[in-house]
Amino acid sequence: MRAHATQDESRAALGAGEARRLQILDIAARHFRTRGYAAVSMRDIATEAGMRTPSLYYHFPSKDDLVIAVMDRGIAVVRETVVAALDALPPDAGTKHRLVKAMRAHLHALHSLSDYTSANVRIFGQLPEALRSANLPERRAYQAIWSELLAPTCVADRSRLPERVAIFIGAMNATLEWVDPARSDLEALADHLAQVLLNNVLEDVSE
Repeated sequence: MRAHATQDESRAALGAGEARRLQILDIAARHFRTRGYAAVSMRDIATEAGMRTPSLYYHFPSKDDLVIAVMDRGIAVVRETVVAALDALPPDAGTKHRLVKAMRAHLHALHSLSDYTSANVRIFGQLPEALRSANLPERRAYQAIWSELLAPTCVADRSRLPERVAIFIGAMNATLEWVDPARSDLEALADHLAQVLLNNVLEDVSE
């Protein structure tokens, strides 16, 4: 309960316009997550927000602008969570330890923190090419973190690094299709997934 109160208090400290914008984004993220990109209209979001559709366009000039904002926030939530988890590790933490910690943080953000993260994963493939391209800077910034984490596993063949990054992130994101976070231990899931994925990629790493 206190976490929700803190979020509400933080938003209350914002200006009315920014608080309203965040409310709209929250509603949009939930709709995109549950219904997909094409099925959601600006009218749907405006109705739930208790506003007229033309008023919604004051905050977001188009559905495309709204989608891009949700998609970028979805990646940012995961990235911030993973970076915080890695920053909390001691400087001498080994490669395997860092990878497992990052995987736990990614799954936690994906399943537990917000509608934004799962909306990003679920509708990215549904978007027109222009909207996917608009989200690429955020995606590449996040992929760069995993490139650094996995670089020690590709010493023998650096060309395999992009493929390995895609495999790790893809495997974690795919859990949205089969994991019920209410019934699953996400840390145990992360540890199991790490065991499976890391089994054959740490041969070049001594720690």
